[in-house]
Amino acid sequence: MTTDAAFFIETREPGFGQLMLSEWTKIRSVRSTIWSLILLVVLGVASTALFIGMGVAGWNSADASQQAAMRLDPTGTILGSGMLLSQLTICVLGVMVISSEYSTGMIRASLLAVPKRVPMLAAKGAVFGLLILVMGELVSFVSFMIGAPIMSSKVHVSLGDPGVLRAVIGCGLYLAMLSLFALAIGAIIRHTAAGITGVIAFVLVIAPIAKMLPGTVGKHIHAYLPSEAGHLITQQHAAAGDLLGPWQGFAVLTLWTAALLAIAAVRLQRQDA
Repeated sequence: MTTDAAFFIETREPGFGQLMLSEWTKIRSVRSTIWSLILLVVLGVASTALFIGMGVAGWNSADASQQAAMRLDPTGTILGSGMLLSQLTICVLGVMVISSEYSTGMIRASLLAVPKRVPMLAAKGAVFGLLILVMGELVSFVSFMIGAPIMSSKVHVSLGDPGVLRAVIGCGLYLAMLSLFALAIGAIIRHTAAGITGVIAFVLVIAPIAKMLPGTVGKHIHAYLPSEAGHLITQQHAAAGDLLGPWQGFAVLTLWTAALLAIAAVRLQRQDA
């Protein structure tokens, strides 16, 4: 091997495939990732079985509006039963995937190996998003397969019904996009506790507050919040008063995520880790 060839091998920058392999190694080697994914599956499926079972058991005591909601959108009811805990798990894991690198100082080694910082962030997002997409689809289909038979004594629903397959697949897409949303906030804030607080505020706190705002303005603000818009893709049928359709809602969540990732990329480029 000539000296020039050796110099080229030592100084060339890694390709995007190598960056993804590196990020995959980092993500799977952290114990919190494994435990969070186990919790995502166990809590998501278990809470679906629990809440649907409780709903069926209390069917006769439920008021007419609750029964009508379950009849109108049984798929959304099944998927929504496990959504809360699944969302929390995704939000925490999404922030920790990148904020933990800042807390341990590993980010400096990553940036030393990849001077062009944006590809590193893109590779991390691609690997993490694909991982959550696979796990999210697994949880969605298993939850539906468990919830539908439990609900069948009151409301029958199957994958062949209109809008059901789109909603079940959409649930996995929603969780994957939410994971990138959380990762972007973690990359912007760079602190685990503050990042988790920020994501949960977006997902669980701001939406209920916005819902109480009076008039058309409040209704539009609530409809275009990331989690409120994104979860519409998990509904079999639109509910009364929805301003967006399933794919329109998912597009809004995608735009929120793209904007936050762009801000994270700019901060990563301009500010030292």
